[in-house]
Amino acid sequence: MSADDELSLLIIVLDTNPIWWGKRALGEAEQFTLSKCIDAVMVLGNSHLLMNRTNKLAVIASHTQESRFLYPGKRWAAADPFGEGGPSMESNCSGSKDGKYELLTAINDAIAEEIKDLMTKTDMKGQQTETLLAGSLAKALCYINKMGKDLKANQEIKSRILVIKAAEDSALQYMNFMNVIFAAQKQSILIDACVLDSDSGLLQQACDITGGIYLKVPHMPSLLQYLLWVFLPDQEQRSQLVLPPPVHVDYRAACFCHRNLIEIGYVCSVCLSIFCNFSPICSTCETAFKISLPPVMKAKKKKLKVAA
Repeated sequence: MSADDELSLLIIVLDTNPIWWGKRALGEAEQFTLSKCIDAVMVLGNSHLLMNRTNKLAVIASHTQESRFLYPGKRWAAADPFGEGGPSMESNCSGSKDGKYELLTAINDAIAEEIKDLMTKTDMKGQQTETLLAGSLAKALCYINKMGKDLKANQEIKSRILVIKAAEDSALQYMNFMNVIFAAQKQSILIDACVLDSDSGLLQQACDITGGIYLKVPHMPSLLQYLLWVFLPDQEQRSQLVLPPPVHVDYRAACFCHRNLIEIGYVCSVCLSIFCNFSPICSTCETAFKISLPPVMKAKKKKLKVAA
């Protein structure tokens, strides 16, 4: 198979939680804002496209209220899904006067417009403040499946997902998250994680199960250097590099009753649901368990002595 028949698809899932980024902009002296993070993502995406002319890119914003494609977005023409030129690309690529490749300029403009539209329409009146990361990963898998169906004859696609995580994990998304991880493992899709703040146990499991790389960035202003060093090379190139060693994986499971991470719990023998407290009836499959109680010892009757 020639190099032109092998497509490399990189999907970047960016955590755009406005609460976390807002606190970061107000409380830190480094002033590492969301705009600087998006600039680093753009450079990574452009570098991936420049590595090979058959490389493909997609960027998804994981928000508190929705998961949205930043590229290819709604304004991007979908007539040519592989971006091989033609009227659809020319209509989206505005002329570049500084000598920059027109396709990269169009991609950067599309990402900037979509993220601006997403943040301006954000309404934080509700109680939803957690990042919908599981939904974003599911949307990425659906996009990979769509790209696979649009392949031409004798073409092969290798896909990987990079998650740039900012906010903390959501235990409520544990089941959906694990389903996405095992679906990616079945399709041989790598999931990489670049964590900006506190460690993510869910992403540690995702990287360990799918064979990806987990990295917690020690210095956020240097994000671009870590992205280009660790996450730009694909799976074949990584074997030739000295990359950060694997981290200890937190394999604690979340209980189905309170969504808390537990080390010791009770497991339903029928549906394998996990609970932190014992219950005679499984709340998931409604199976009633027979409780074996210790035998009750009957009191011995005392014989009455008959007086002589």
